[in-house]
Amino acid sequence: MRIEKCQISSIDKINWEIDIPFGKYFSDHILYCEYKNETWNEPIIKPFSNFSFSPITLVFHYGQAIFEGMKAFKDKEKNVFLFRPLENFHRLNISAKRLAMPTIPYNIFFEGLINLLNLDKNWIPMKYGYSLYIRPFMIASAGPLSAKPSSNYIFLVICTPVNNYYSRPLKVKIEQKYSRSTNGGIGFIKAAGNYAASFFPTQKAKAEGYDQILWTDSATHSIIEEAGTMNVFFYIKNCLITAPADEKILNGVTRKSIIDIAKRNKIKVEERYLTVEELKYYFKKNLVNEIFGSGTAVIINPLKLISIQNSNYILPALNNKNRISYYFKKYILDIQHNLSNDPFNWRFKISTNYTSKNQLIHF
Repeated sequence: MRIEKCQISSIDKINWEIDIPFGKYFSDHILYCEYKNETWNEPIIKPFSNFSFSPITLVFHYGQAIFEGMKAFKDKEKNVFLFRPLENFHRLNISAKRLAMPTIPYNIFFEGLINLLNLDKNWIPMKYGYSLYIRPFMIASAGPLSAKPSSNYIFLVICTPVNNYYSRPLKVKIEQKYSRSTNGGIGFIKAAGNYAASFFPTQKAKAEGYDQILWTDSATHSIIEEAGTMNVFFYIKNCLITAPADEKILNGVTRKSIIDIAKRNKIKVEERYLTVEELKYYFKKNLVNEIFGSGTAVIINPLKLISIQNSNYILPALNNKNRISYYFKKYILDIQHNLSNDPFNWRFKISTNYTSKNQLIHF
């Protein structure tokens, strides 16, 4: 692996004592690797920079673009940790296969990521709940202009220091017209087009005074699927309900972690679809304890209001001490920051003296 170090770091541009906006600042280096002639070339770590593309580059026309979201954390001794990175690696390749793109080799992904983090470890904030957000992504990079899979691709990893993505409970509306996914579609992968399709209906919801959308099924709009860009959990009658990770639902890493934590702590979990009518019934019977979204960027964010067919339903106003969502968030953050035991073996320490033999064997 080739490594080209930047001459002057831009880290001094950041005031670490104030809020760090999500995605505003990027670390000094990127991982870059090209796929040509049916093989991956040698990966390069090089200074963060812009790229130049031909107007006929196929990603612009046919949307072969996928990505992942990961985070790196520091503990009090400045050790660096990843959280369940193998899950992101597998899911990225599931996305690649679904969009007829080449899969990323194991060593390119992990050796590149570990070397990149060792170079840019000073960009990882020390503050609890803060992290270095890691964005691996792949795009089609070839021409000519033709409606078929590209022959060339570029795999990249960029990193940005972040605070907590949301800072307040959200107001959402249940969507009755637009959909984010369909049977046989690509809702279960992290394709760029999934997010582009959500922007317009989300804009409309925000214009009406809401923060996000609760997506429903495309056929009947009677079944609740996801919350904006997050998986969604309902805590009703001491039972945690979340949609199954099928072909329409993204199998979120945080989602899987919450389910595992709940089961370990004898909290009842049901992986099933909840209907809009069920939710209305539970609200009217005062049986809804909490509703919250989960995802890598946000970790967990509670909802405070849901609009169902133009009627607003208010969630109980709980302090963090009484929120099951806060319990899950703290449980995950404590593992990520090496403040607690890790009974699931989710935490992966980044070695400063990296070799592929001693580092990757833990996966």
